[in-house]
Amino acid sequence: MSDNNTAQTVRVRFAPSPTGPLHIGGVRTALYNYLFARQHGGHMLLRIEDTDQTRFVPGAEQYIIEALDWLGIRFDEGVGIGGEYGPYRQSDRKAMYKPYALQLVESGWAYYAFDTAEELDSRRKAAEAEKKNFQYDARTRMQLRNSLTLSEEETAQLLASGAPYVIRFKFPPHTDIQIHDLIRGDVKVSSDTLDDKVLFKSDGMPTYHLANIVDDHLMRITHVIRGEEWLPSAPLHVMLYRAFGWEDTMPQFAHLPLLLKPDGNGKLSKRDGDRLGFPVFPLQWTDPKSGEVSSGYRESGYFPAAVVNMLALLGWNPGGDEEIMSMDTLIEKFSIQRISKSGAKFDLEKAKWFNHQYLMMTDDAEIARRFMPVLAQHGVSASEEFVVAVCRLMKERVNFVKELWDQTSYFFVAPESYAEAAMKKRWKEDTTALVRDSIPQLEAIQDFTGEAIHDAMQQFCEAHGIGFGPIMIPLRIAIVGDTKGPDLQTLMALLGKEESLRRIRTCVERTKDL
Repeated sequence: MSDNNTAQTVRVRFAPSPTGPLHIGGVRTALYNYLFARQHGGHMLLRIEDTDQTRFVPGAEQYIIEALDWLGIRFDEGVGIGGEYGPYRQSDRKAMYKPYALQLVESGWAYYAFDTAEELDSRRKAAEAEKKNFQYDARTRMQLRNSLTLSEEETAQLLASGAPYVIRFKFPPHTDIQIHDLIRGDVKVSSDTLDDKVLFKSDGMPTYHLANIVDDHLMRITHVIRGEEWLPSAPLHVMLYRAFGWEDTMPQFAHLPLLLKPDGNGKLSKRDGDRLGFPVFPLQWTDPKSGEVSSGYRESGYFPAAVVNMLALLGWNPGGDEEIMSMDTLIEKFSIQRISKSGAKFDLEKAKWFNHQYLMMTDDAEIARRFMPVLAQHGVSASEEFVVAVCRLMKERVNFVKELWDQTSYFFVAPESYAEAAMKKRWKEDTTALVRDSIPQLEAIQDFTGEAIHDAMQQFCEAHGIGFGPIMIPLRIAIVGDTKGPDLQTLMALLGKEESLRRIRTCVERTKDL
């Protein structure tokens, strides 16, 4: 089965651990699973892998659910939704894992290990002293304290006494393990390089490896699309399918390239975001222990569709030059075969560019709705009609709605002073008089439109024998407080005749002694 030729209903899962906020690398993994499932008319489920209770962070599970919902990544079944293959939280499935671990012991694919942490640490230190690397594997297991070296009676006695133990997978020696990866092709690993991973602990909880394989099998997962960091675990997972006799229904694997930091080498981390000033989490996160707040894409003003579009193209190339794609278009075009094998560098400027494109596509009334709270923070009250008109005129100048205030504050608040550099360069000895003389010309306009303002000022310039610059630039300073802003006639028409003249008269009064 390939991603373009599926003989059975595609079933994929996103299976995060609730150990903190969801990294955007994890979001991209969820997105690729979603695109693949939707393209093939399949199902996507959310499974929470919380077998390691020592790393559980309160609030993380709800954060994951809320973040993916904000981005429009919807699940067909899973935590918070339900479904016929539940429960979907591994801690709720705890009772079902031990029989599978025991099955592996009974079939000779696993064994009990009773070594203490101190004993294993002693072994590691002894190996380090000889500049060697110790691992629990086919070469060392017969020298250690486990059910392979102990008698059946000793093993049974230890188990009956409640002695701490783990169940380890028993890799066969000198075996080449073949893994077919939909992105990387065929990968071959020798079992002699692998350690006998722990599958089950005496506290009754499975490790990730056992729970992951059992759950994927019972939930009928057809494709496992996950991060590159899980590639080293793939040989064990393939062997577990073989050990259970489930090879015929083993899912296909696709290991996604890493998201890399914008500068230098290595995986994108929260530290990079803090250092360079961008979010690495979809939503703002407050650490429940330290109280540290990490920024989120939502709170930073990104549109969810822009984040989805940007992430989809970090590591996947649809072919062609098209960059702006809706979720439906991404679903239509997505292909695992076009995912890169190499990591993708995060580009903050490109992320901003994507948000700008989606801002430009957003309805002006919606932009105004988002901008209203920003205005309220600055003590501004304005009509919806006026705010919509300002947003329509100025949105092309910003990447985020929150940036509109810096670009548009003079629409809502008259200048209290005038930029020193602008005054020094543009305000001549006769400028105040010229500005004062323009007032009657502007007062005479009946229909205060941009065209009427232009015609009136053209007549004024012809009557005074000057070009547009000597009067229009000072008028801009009077109205804006600086030489920035959109076309002056359009700005004045939007402010209205009364407000425009009020600002001009104020400026004349303030500059009369210059």
